[in-house]
Amino acid sequence: MLKYFYCLGLLFLANITLQAQNANLLIGTYTKQGSQGIYVFNFDTATGKSIELSHTDSISNPEFLTITKDKKFVYAANEDKNGMVSAFALNGNKLNLLQQKSVKSADPCYISLSPDEHNIVVANYTGGSITQFHRFADGLISNAQQFIQHEGQSVNVKRQDKAHVHGAFFSPKGDFLLTPDLGMDEVFIYPYSNTSSTPLDIKNVKKIKSNPGAGPRHLAFSKSGKYLYVSEELTGSISVYNFNNGQPIFLQQVSTHPETYKGEPGTADIHVSPNGQYIYVSNRGDENNIAKFPILSNGKLDEKQMKLFSTLGKRPRNFNISQDGNWLLAANQDTDNITVFKINKQTGDLTDTGNTIHVSMPVCVLFF
Repeated sequence: MLKYFYCLGLLFLANITLQAQNANLLIGTYTKQGSQGIYVFNFDTATGKSIELSHTDSISNPEFLTITKDKKFVYAANEDKNGMVSAFALNGNKLNLLQQKSVKSADPCYISLSPDEHNIVVANYTGGSITQFHRFADGLISNAQQFIQHEGQSVNVKRQDKAHVHGAFFSPKGDFLLTPDLGMDEVFIYPYSNTSSTPLDIKNVKKIKSNPGAGPRHLAFSKSGKYLYVSEELTGSISVYNFNNGQPIFLQQVSTHPETYKGEPGTADIHVSPNGQYIYVSNRGDENNIAKFPILSNGKLDEKQMKLFSTLGKRPRNFNISQDGNWLLAANQDTDNITVFKINKQTGDLTDTGNTIHVSMPVCVLFF
């Protein structure tokens, strides 16, 4: 009998180990060159290798994604002229389309689920607007409830002729929504409450005014939530702020490329490592790399210790880091490949594993 329970114990531990070594991936794509839409992959966190499990069909440009905490529902921003949000049920690693709703604007480029999971917010790039939907317990969403139109421009005639909202990010406590507007050189900070029919408080919005021509695109918070890092696409920079109860205080701006770089900047995505010690940002254009910075105790970045790592592809629009902090996956949109890097947790350095995920025009990588 003792031997029986001993064997059961070994099997139980083996099962826990097996589960711990595997995490799944969602990959959002553009569908104009043969992609099937959203792909579901199994990712082995022991080896860095992946296996495709399923994909959607006939869903147009589901490029950015978000998922519920229970992993039962997935929502996609469909980047088209007549922008949509698609809601899916995730059953047995297969996505089943539940519904689609109009964002009432053009080219939604980012989607976020509020931490309380009651609301979904979409950033519309070409439309220069924000659309909010209520989310129900069964995974379905309402028609568009709150629509906020940005109006303005900035100094870059080609890229900043009008408002271009490029992201929608909830603060760690879920009490603010931050929306970088590349066209206006501003980051809007909307107070958020799930008890109101209009959860985004437009009357008490605050703004971060970026340097003229900076083009704020994405942002990330420090592990403590005290510091805010904004990637600025058009100047290839990161601006650092102290963030206290929705009030930002500027601390620093650093370049994401060497002083000798003469090409056009194209800074895109930004993430903080799970251990809170490093920040990573992707550079597109002629660079096609990931820049790494150590985070100092005062929240600033150690720009003298910046290191660059080629993404082994072109146009790394998005990348993501696994929850265990061991892996960074960089999605190269123009070369149809996702490069798998191993992270050295002590130094933050990236090492190419030789593992590659091949998907047409990958835009978003989401671990779940």
